[in-house]
Amino acid sequence: MLNRSRRETLALLALGASATAWPLRARGDVKDVRSWPLATRQRTGIHDVAPAPDGGVWFSAQRSGHLGWFDPASAKVELVALGGGSSPHGVIQGPDKAAWLTDSGQNAIVRVGWPDRAVRAFPLPAGTRYANLNTATFDGDGDLWFTGQSGFVGKVATKTGTVTVKESPRGSGPYGICTTPGGDVWWCSLAGSFIARIDRKSGDSHVIEPPTPRQGARRVWSDSQGRIWVSEWLSGNVSMHDPAKATWRTWKLPGTNPQTYAVYVDDRDTVWLSEWDSNSIYRFDPAGETFTRIALPNAGAGVRQILGRRGEVWLPESGTEHITVIRTG
Repeated sequence: MLNRSRRETLALLALGASATAWPLRARGDVKDVRSWPLATRQRTGIHDVAPAPDGGVWFSAQRSGHLGWFDPASAKVELVALGGGSSPHGVIQGPDKAAWLTDSGQNAIVRVGWPDRAVRAFPLPAGTRYANLNTATFDGDGDLWFTGQSGFVGKVATKTGTVTVKESPRGSGPYGICTTPGGDVWWCSLAGSFIARIDRKSGDSHVIEPPTPRQGARRVWSDSQGRIWVSEWLSGNVSMHDPAKATWRTWKLPGTNPQTYAVYVDDRDTVWLSEWDSNSIYRFDPAGETFTRIALPNAGAGVRQILGRRGEVWLPESGTEHITVIRTG
């Protein structure tokens, strides 16, 4: 367990990085795209992002072992050290306005208070093998659920700090995870090519098979109706499962060999997808069933995750050490 004051974090690194803007016209509700190089003295290995409560944007610095904080107004970056051997993958904002990270290097969930920057680690139970922690979400009761690619699904009971883990169905593969408006938790298995709903009382996972076999379900996100959207890495599809109707819909992304990595559904139920083969972001309109391509400004961007807030869709570029935003109407 760590507790560091703001003075003990790495200093703000204000190296004068400026944004490059790409205005777009006739792109639905997309206004423009802005991208900044991360002005740090070391490569961070930016992986996931999450809007912070102060208008900044957090990111997981997987290579350097930090929680990063980026200020869009000044392009300043602050790095908060998470502990020895840290290698964080996912980051989200909790109901307590703190940053919560899945730290595969420490085999722990890590909380960073905001704005005090106090760091606290929640290790996996003693004897738990390396979980390769991936992604986390908060359920309707305020508890945190997480995935581990080595074959684990677990929970942090936030009132007590107790961490529990269960082996996932069919072994390795748990990757993306999300919460519905009703508070239910769903996750997907990249290696197992399925999605699953968690029984929040028992911690057991109930598998639901997508219609496309061996599709490589990588990330999941819920829309306002509780429908589960799935980015399929191997098939190049985006799929939608409606639990209420027990139905599926599937759409192939444009291109000859699409690789659909991340999915995010915004507050207007617009679906955003990162596609690696064409180095693009796709905006999908479920009502019209249409795709709009937004070419990423930096070659080899490597966008592994998407998150946002009203009017903004944030993209971490792990391949270029940039952070990018799509501003919407």
